[in-house]
Amino acid sequence: FKYVIVACVLVALCAGAPQQNPQEVQILRFDSDVQPDGYNFAYETSDGTSRQEEGKIDNPESENAALIVTGQYSYVAPDGKHYTVSFT
Repeated sequence: FKYVIVACVLVALCAGAPQQNPQEVQILRFDSDVQPDGYNFAYETSDGTSRQEEGKIDNPESENAALIVTGQYSYVAPDGKHYTVSFT
């Protein structure tokens, strides 16, 4: 199950907003913590993109176990406006 969480984190990182020139963007901050009952991560890049996410297992001992994910991401659009999207 831990590998599924790590895979979800990697997919989430790759799903960020499109960037003008990805080769020039630098990672300014990256934090990650993966535990048996959940995970959290956050990153920020030099182009103004950032993301924070937390996943927790709800009812881990039951057959109805579910991964509950919350977080937000922010980016600067090509028109220069800053956008933030929150998800639950």
